[in-house]
Amino acid sequence: MLSMRKSLLILILIFAGMVSVLSQEPSRWRGPSADGIYPDKGLLKSWPSGGPEIIWSFEQLGEGYASPAFYGGYIYIPTMLGDEGYMFKLDMSGKQVWKVKYGTEYTDRYPGTRSSATIAGDLLYMLSGIGKLVCMNTKDGSVRWSKELTRDFDGVMNRYGYNETIVVDGDRLYVTPGGVKNNVVALNRFTGNLIWTSPGKGEKAAYCTPQIIRLPGRNLLVTHTESHILGIDISNGRLLWSYPWANLRLEHQNTPLYNNGSLFCLSGYGMGAIMLRLSPDGTSVTKQWFDQSFDCRMGAAVLLNGYLYGSGHNDPSWQCYNWATGEKMYSDRSLFMGAVISADGMLYCCSEKGEIALVQPNPSGFKIISKMTIQNGTGPHWAHPVINDGVLYVPRGKALIAYKIR
Repeated sequence: MLSMRKSLLILILIFAGMVSVLSQEPSRWRGPSADGIYPDKGLLKSWPSGGPEIIWSFEQLGEGYASPAFYGGYIYIPTMLGDEGYMFKLDMSGKQVWKVKYGTEYTDRYPGTRSSATIAGDLLYMLSGIGKLVCMNTKDGSVRWSKELTRDFDGVMNRYGYNETIVVDGDRLYVTPGGVKNNVVALNRFTGNLIWTSPGKGEKAAYCTPQIIRLPGRNLLVTHTESHILGIDISNGRLLWSYPWANLRLEHQNTPLYNNGSLFCLSGYGMGAIMLRLSPDGTSVTKQWFDQSFDCRMGAAVLLNGYLYGSGHNDPSWQCYNWATGEKMYSDRSLFMGAVISADGMLYCCSEKGEIALVQPNPSGFKIISKMTIQNGTGPHWAHPVINDGVLYVPRGKALIAYKIR
């Protein structure tokens, strides 16, 4: 009997530990795998003529281009009021729970917030446009610790400020100050203490939110700086490889995509898209294919059933490519360029002119099923939308709009 009780106690402790670990699983920029694909099912396959129903619209935000993050039944979104950055916490009905100031925000060209929040358990991480990294308590917004990338790590800010959304993995977070010495750093997410630093290629940060690649032998952090794609050993910060990749403005906003040994990167301003083949041990890359016309500026791309979908910049059309070969399947200008996400087997193509199209992914052509125009909010349509629990959330200026799509 005593042995059975001990066994039961051990099982309970193991289960409690698993629940604790799962509860700490961090939110991520562009979905659970940072690839623009959201896990929601049972979504509408077509919309009413005026678009899906608006459940609510919160219109007390300020300036910014951040996307909402979701955790524990709440919504977190940063914005700029005056010249100060504020984190808003909303409940799922769009009511404000609190707003807390975290520091001065970016007020120069295209002023406002850039990064989105990352949440893990009771802690939230936010990087301001001028490089202030804060760790906040999700319950009340109190600041647990903070760092200044330019002061604490000799970081060098790019022309439009810092833009990456913080990547959290276990007890660490990763951020790119830029500069010669501390180009990319890993910090203890509970204390802000430095774990390792990588000099990278000594360049400025280039707005990219990194991607984590997990291989059998090691894990990599892959990101862009001004003129290179970097592959960094996540355990110690060692630069494993770099690949020359410089566009006209040295800006690379899109998070790389990884699938089955291949690494896909795309940049605007005349650069295009490149597929790199990663060696099995992650220590080197070789070029698989390249296409200059797939030059997405900041709308990213998604991979579905072996095909890439996204939009161009110099050629502001919606395009489709074979992932393995780079063959261009189509180019279509019936919708202006913008951001793309996916859920339940459909594409949500969000143009910079304020239209959102529900598109059936098909390499034979760009098939728009339904389309709507965003009426709420003002300013550029640059923030990426998010799908959570059957709701499409669209940020625009002072508004965060929630559409019922299930």
